[in-house]
Amino acid sequence: MDSDSKTEAIKRAKVLMVGAGGIGCELLKTLALSGFQDIHIIDMDTIEVSNLNRQFLFRQSHVGQSKAKVARDVVLRFMPRICITPYHANVKDPEFNVDFFKKFNVILNGLDNLDARRHVNRLCLAAEVPLVESGTTGFLGQQVTVHIKGRTECYECQPKPTPKTYPVCTITSTPSKFVHCIVWAKDLLFAKLFGDRNQENDLFVHTGDGSDSVKPTDDIFERGLDEVPVQYGRKIYDHVFGYNIEVALANEETWKNRRRPRPIFLGDVLPEKLILQNGNLEKNCLTEDLSLSAMSSLGLNNPQEIWSLAENSRLFLEALRLFIERRGKDIGSLTFDKDDQLAIEFVTAAANIRASSFGIPLHSLFDAKGIAGNIVHAVATTNAIIAGLIVIEAIKVLEADFQNCRMTYCLEHPCQKMLLMPVEPFEANKSCYVCSETPLLLEVNTQTSTLRDFVDKIVKNKLGMSFPLIMQGAILIFEGGDDLEEDIAANYALNLDKVVVLTALPAPVTSGSMLTVEDLQQELSCHINIKHREEFDEEKEPDRMVLLGWTTPEKESQGVSNGENTAAAIPASPEAINKSEEVEVTAEISRTKRKLSEMTEVQEIFQILPDTDANNSMDPQEVEDNDYDNDLIVLDENPEASKKRRLQ
Repeated sequence: MDSDSKTEAIKRAKVLMVGAGGIGCELLKTLALSGFQDIHIIDMDTIEVSNLNRQFLFRQSHVGQSKAKVARDVVLRFMPRICITPYHANVKDPEFNVDFFKKFNVILNGLDNLDARRHVNRLCLAAEVPLVESGTTGFLGQQVTVHIKGRTECYECQPKPTPKTYPVCTITSTPSKFVHCIVWAKDLLFAKLFGDRNQENDLFVHTGDGSDSVKPTDDIFERGLDEVPVQYGRKIYDHVFGYNIEVALANEETWKNRRRPRPIFLGDVLPEKLILQNGNLEKNCLTEDLSLSAMSSLGLNNPQEIWSLAENSRLFLEALRLFIERRGKDIGSLTFDKDDQLAIEFVTAAANIRASSFGIPLHSLFDAKGIAGNIVHAVATTNAIIAGLIVIEAIKVLEADFQNCRMTYCLEHPCQKMLLMPVEPFEANKSCYVCSETPLLLEVNTQTSTLRDFVDKIVKNKLGMSFPLIMQGAILIFEGGDDLEEDIAANYALNLDKVVVLTALPAPVTSGSMLTVEDLQQELSCHINIKHREEFDEEKEPDRMVLLGWTTPEKESQGVSNGENTAAAIPASPEAINKSEEVEVTAEISRTKRKLSEMTEVQEIFQILPDTDANNSMDPQEVEDNDYDNDLIVLDENPEASKKRRLQ
């Protein structure tokens, strides 16, 4: 296509952007300056102060406003003649259905979570509209391949890694990493003090000999009517950091091969005068953006500084006091939010005190926030590079130049003198249940599992369906949705809430049954074969359900430079990778030979770039990824360490 034709194709194109955060801001700017005339943006988020260091379309005055609408207004100031249509809404809302997606020539994703990515992927497949995916993590970036139905793999052809989980006994009794302390502070202590106190929550230390955890007769977390915040704070502190540790130490067997923890009582850390003074002085407890802050109250101004045990103890008491005195009406319904300043201060202090007890290095609030929110802090330059690559691929799609579409990795350090590593898109995975309609296999105890278990853990969590319809043969077992008649919805809800095993349903589900699960909004249907299984590993298979049949295919990938082709195929199968140190593959990049290990190293780094699947179960404990920053993709490990892993 010549230059004039390309320009005309860009001007005629109707483009949908999903996400107006870190990547989205750069992407909208680049689309506008590249000549695109009709751009639509969907984003449900509002602008926060933490966005301003990298989302350059936003300013302090925009805080609290719609990202999509502000992004439109700002871009129109320097490109006033183009048409930008913003939607301050959730892309999963019913109005954004298959017919809506069919209006566009290409969809460009700048999303922050797995659930929304899967939803958009399925709508694009149903509408047969090309999708360009993207993600960044710190200095690393991946402009994922253009997903075109029938030509390349879809977003879900590769199973996404599950989040790292930890057994509850490790969290409550034998932490060895700082992340264990964060999970304890966030999911157990914070939830117990400020969330629903009736929820299942094991904050008490296990004895280590298989018996039940030790619990006091009185509810230590119940605050007395005449109990002032400083007294209550001291009681909580001494119990969770002192008494609980003493109970753990009583079992000598547990500590034979482990470092013994040290009980910490408040009186051993802070003098009595400072304890009483800490929660009673009138201080400025607001940050510059008017957020309630224990740091400001105590004069701790540097979030990247590692505070001492005494400073963390003061922060713990002050944060607890501010919650009681300033946010008392919220106690009982709070959930942890990494962007809640007071919440992250409390969790950081609690995690550091616990870490000190177990001999684990302390961390700054800056680092603790990254761990608690499961985020890698963003780099604006990476977002800009990835946005440019997205637009390049979008133009190829508009030209129907599919053979030159590339999946491009952005590296932190040069590999063979290259920071951008393009590879050819992969073919569709024949075992993908989304784009290839391959049946899945579910191993489940049909005599103890309920319909709710199946709907919540498999259909919604694993398969990502929002409004599922479940059938066995011609019999409808369950239907979800907002448009159901009240009596029908009540009947389905009754079946869910009853302790009804699968074999006792109106159409019994037994070993050998095949269920059809559909989502009418996503226009997705898949078949699940049921296999009865009696025993499950409680630690490795806490759901007591195992979904099988969704496997990673063996692939062949070609390393190419921008715009170049090569005949040298690079196998990515495990067998080839095991021999990668000995095998060399010729690639026409800078006229050099690239070892297969170098190429697979790049693939390994980005194998985990797409968001991980969140699971909110408390046993085993997880570091959740349900609240990403807009342009961040989670890494469970240090990126440098992940380079050494082999593809599984």
